[in-house]
Amino acid sequence: MNNEKQIHKWLNGEMTADELAAFKQSQDYRDYADIAHFTADMKAPTLDVEESLKEFKYRYAIQKEPKVIKHNFAWISGVAAAVLVLLVSVWFFINSADTNITTSIAESTQAILPDNSTVVLNADTELSYNTESWQKNRKVILKGEAFFKVAKGSKFTVNTAPGEVTVLGTQFNVKSRGNYFEVQCFEGRVAVAFNDKEYILTPGKRFRYINDQVTVDEDLKGKFPLWTIDESNFDNIPLKEVVQELERQYDIKFEADGVDMNQEFTGSFTHKNLDLALKSVMRPLAIDFTIDGKTVILTSRDEAP
Repeated sequence: MNNEKQIHKWLNGEMTADELAAFKQSQDYRDYADIAHFTADMKAPTLDVEESLKEFKYRYAIQKEPKVIKHNFAWISGVAAAVLVLLVSVWFFINSADTNITTSIAESTQAILPDNSTVVLNADTELSYNTESWQKNRKVILKGEAFFKVAKGSKFTVNTAPGEVTVLGTQFNVKSRGNYFEVQCFEGRVAVAFNDKEYILTPGKRFRYINDQVTVDEDLKGKFPLWTIDESNFDNIPLKEVVQELERQYDIKFEADGVDMNQEFTGSFTHKNLDLALKSVMRPLAIDFTIDGKTVILTSRDEAP
């Protein structure tokens, strides 16, 4: 009897007493018992499949020469196979990037990349790259917002979940926050690959994807993003995005019953004074606010008693 038939009969309780006794002495039984013991206390993780696939795709993309590993899972149960797949995925995740730079809420930092390019990370941002393959592939993975000053050289690529940004040597800002994706060019030339299309940006041009719409703006002023000097600015951006940025810069949370969070805001706020920042945003929108510890309660003036 071959191995698969033995295991099938054992799992379905079809073995005779003599067959069971003999099977328990085999290596197949011991292997399967080890797997059953290993997985007994494990719980299947709860995953956002689409988001996890995006994250794995862009982290895997910076590997220098990934190897294709084939496994034969035919002889083990579905649970054991899932465990092994998870372990392989974790291995790729850990080894795809050996350098990670992160910022917390209300924190920013500057880093020097291996080619002397500089990058400034805004609050709640993660940047990762592979130093081993850097000379051949200048690639980074970004979650959050960062301002890049790229040294001239080979192609430099910023991978984000929504799209890819490619330059040769330039200054540009990339913001990737959920469904908000924005790239602005301050110097040189930037190529943005998004949904199978390429957008070329030159100084003063900005690509933006928000609310399921793509826009490309021109003739924007400024030589750097204002957030690098502690001021966030917005141009027709939904209030919910502005509020989220306030949360990142001040480590606060909002309660906003009865407030239209989709109304658009144009303006800016400072990172240095919470009361002034809230007034800068809420007053033009006729919204009152109350600060209670680390919670800010918003009330529309139309809803106020």
